[in-house]
Amino acid sequence: MKQTVQAEIQGKTVTIETGWLAKQANGAVIVRSGDTMVLVTAVGAKTVKENQSFFPLTVNYQEKTYAGGKIPGGFFKREGRPSEKETLTCRLIDRPIRPLFPEYFLNETQIMATVISADRDNDPGILSIIGASAALTISDLPFQGPIAGVRVGRVAGNFICNPTADELLVSDIDIVVAGSKDAVIMVEGGADMVSEQDLLDAIFFAHESIQPIIAVQEELQIKVGLRKIEVIAPPVDEALRDRVSAISFAKIKEAVKIKSKMDRKDALSAIKSETIEELQAEFEGRDSEIATFLSDLEYQIVREHIAIDGERIDGRDTKTVRQITCEVGLLPRVHGSALFTRGETQALVAATLGTSVDEQRIDSLYGESKKRFMLHYNFPPFSVGETSMRLGPARREIGHGALAERALAKVLPSFDDFPYTLRIVSETLESNGSSSMAAVCGGTLSMMDAGIPIKAPVAGIAMGLIKEGDAVVILSDILGDEDHLGDMDFKVAGTANGVTALQMDIKIAGVTREIMKEALDQAREGRLHILEKMTGELAEPRQEMSPYAPRITTIYVKTDKIRDVIGSGGKNVRGITEATGVTIDIEDTGKINIASHDMAACEKAIKMIRDLTAEAEEGKLYMGTVKKVMDFGAFVEIFPGTDGLVHISELDTERVKNVSDVLREGDTVLVKCIGIDKQGKIKLSRKEALGATLPE
Repeated sequence: MKQTVQAEIQGKTVTIETGWLAKQANGAVIVRSGDTMVLVTAVGAKTVKENQSFFPLTVNYQEKTYAGGKIPGGFFKREGRPSEKETLTCRLIDRPIRPLFPEYFLNETQIMATVISADRDNDPGILSIIGASAALTISDLPFQGPIAGVRVGRVAGNFICNPTADELLVSDIDIVVAGSKDAVIMVEGGADMVSEQDLLDAIFFAHESIQPIIAVQEELQIKVGLRKIEVIAPPVDEALRDRVSAISFAKIKEAVKIKSKMDRKDALSAIKSETIEELQAEFEGRDSEIATFLSDLEYQIVREHIAIDGERIDGRDTKTVRQITCEVGLLPRVHGSALFTRGETQALVAATLGTSVDEQRIDSLYGESKKRFMLHYNFPPFSVGETSMRLGPARREIGHGALAERALAKVLPSFDDFPYTLRIVSETLESNGSSSMAAVCGGTLSMMDAGIPIKAPVAGIAMGLIKEGDAVVILSDILGDEDHLGDMDFKVAGTANGVTALQMDIKIAGVTREIMKEALDQAREGRLHILEKMTGELAEPRQEMSPYAPRITTIYVKTDKIRDVIGSGGKNVRGITEATGVTIDIEDTGKINIASHDMAACEKAIKMIRDLTAEAEEGKLYMGTVKKVMDFGAFVEIFPGTDGLVHISELDTERVKNVSDVLREGDTVLVKCIGIDKQGKIKLSRKEALGATLPE
């Protein structure tokens, strides 16, 4: 039976329906706002795979092009691999729901969100977060929700829930917030150098705004009335756990104090092998249980060491940032390069300048668009001492790259001031926590090394949280183990004046506004420290770009002259590029960007364009070429494609009987413009130019 609930958010209606589509899924809903509709389904396997040791949750989000009234581009004319936007939306859906499944629920579970109708004002990604929660909430799967998500913007000082595309263009905040009834679970987004206090206000404005959506999901759950699967924790062998603790507790306590990541990893691995070997005879075939107890011990020891003793794995206090070293200009043929090292995390970052032909073309539900700034983050397996099959960037790499790109995009110069396409590539060479923030720091340095006039340097830092009972400890610049064993991963990037990007995932309930404020304030302290280290290496963008970077010169022509530059079928512009080797980008406004590594080629192209668009001026001398001889005069080309008539009476001071007695086709002749009529026809005189010379 069809069931429907509705919620109002700042005058917009969100409708959730179930019971009439995809009825064989564990849970299925249609979420609608305006004319945007998303079908979201949740399906869980009936049984757990043998030896399954983790929760296999998969989230798939797909935008069907028919939803926007389009046919897919390309040869096959059907949707293919996920776009970058679709991948990022998958992550937005996954991150807030994953922590809300019971620890011992290991059945394979899949969420599928399919955009089946799309307008331009309602974000299907936000509706998909709501839909994933609703589908899980009404299902029999043991989801501990519901949750909801909204996008928050700020225009003219006022917060807006789920702003339109036009509103986002003038908004200085763009964040997605997901939360439950009691807590914020996830934050992702960017801002235009906004203060920490303003972001905090935006986050909790969002949390208040999602409450009606959470309430109607609870209402829908009651209407559907499905009973949740009961998840029973497996029995714990207390005797085995005590034996593991007795053998390894003291060893693990010492091992987790080892500062080097790889040495610490080796020590813990050795403890695991020794413990299993010692218990082999007594507990044969129970290696996985022993490994689980060892992981639990490490979790307990590390957290207590931080929360009670106030000392972290590598011996730092809670606010100290690891040692930082920076180097720029280390790749000789690269337009801009930097090596940023923080502790055992290291990123080699390169900046490449290009022209309009290098822009990324994006085909989406809403039509084609272009992207002139790209940041690509790579995380090769050697960065953590591992091997793996690599078939392109993983979702994590795409997500980290988008976060770093968002952080740096806010400080780029305008296209009018700096008409380049820009690509940043961050190669993670070593990783022990916060490699995405290393990409931000290295990206800033590489852009300044390339001579890109950014508005201000940007740095990033990853914050953590350990909450043990009443003890709450906020950690600056977390290690990989502190991320894994902690309760919060909070990445903040920005300039000295404010935040440009943030990403937060909270693994526990009950993080208060006060705790979040303390984390933001502590992150600012760390960010300023990192900025000081970065600007100590390179204080501002270089005044000169690399000699290997293209030079772009901008000129302007009248809009009615654009067709003269392009020529019939593009003949003129094609001829200029073939003759000079430059790249030419012509805008409808008459702005023309000419790019080349060779300035002489640029100058030649500029002259050719000026010749094509030049206009005759009365009283001015021109050296022209005779194109056609007639009985009444000669047509002389004074610019490419522009000619005027020298009447037979204007050929000489003496009477001329035949034009051919004075001029022949192909002759070069100095003439003077003596008039331009209302139709734009040019009158020339050879007679008045006799004895004159062109000015140099």
